[in-house]
Amino acid sequence: MPQRILFVFTSADTTLTGAKTGWYLPEAAHPYYILAPKYDIDFASPKGGFPPADPDGVAAYPEDVTKFLEEPATREKLATTKKLSDVSAADYDAVFYVGGIGPVLDLATDPVNAKLASDFFRAGKLTTAVCHGPIALTSATDAQGVSLFKGRKATAFTNYEEGLQGKLGEVPFLVESRIVELGGLFEKAAEPWLPHVVQDGILITGQNPASAHGVGEAIDRALSA
Repeated sequence: MPQRILFVFTSADTTLTGAKTGWYLPEAAHPYYILAPKYDIDFASPKGGFPPADPDGVAAYPEDVTKFLEEPATREKLATTKKLSDVSAADYDAVFYVGGIGPVLDLATDPVNAKLASDFFRAGKLTTAVCHGPIALTSATDAQGVSLFKGRKATAFTNYEEGLQGKLGEVPFLVESRIVELGGLFEKAAEPWLPHVVQDGILITGQNPASAHGVGEAIDRALSA
């Protein structure tokens, strides 16, 4: 039986100002195409059904990424995305949170997600995310009831990168700041937009869209070990 991975998407489709948002296409596509040949992958989101893709991500990337939205196999998976309330960490070997601004608006404060992410981590299963995706882990706790970031190395979309893309007013809080507040040992690339992946035990995080490929590779290495 192949090992199983749960990809978690946002259901949020607008920012605080009403701008269109969602999950960021390459942050799902790059890991998916690395992992799908070897592992069974399911999709889930807070509301279930086709999760909203950020139009900026769709417009910015070439056909090798946009095919993720168009190929029958992946389109069927997206169309049949499960509700978070209908999935269990017990059925999977790893969880991966897709980035995009959307997770800051729903997954960050979703109690169902907080329990799910905690269940993965407490069971010693790979708990992974990229870009804004790590915000979905900020409400999760370890077996002692402490934030899973406390005292652990991690990365995510930086405050500086958020400012560079002009989105500071679109989100209720910043991912880097929240992780630091929780006691995380935050790391970042030497320059914005460069790939940077951090692994601390079962916690794997990537900084930005350029890091999505590396996160997929890190998940594969960890599951193959």
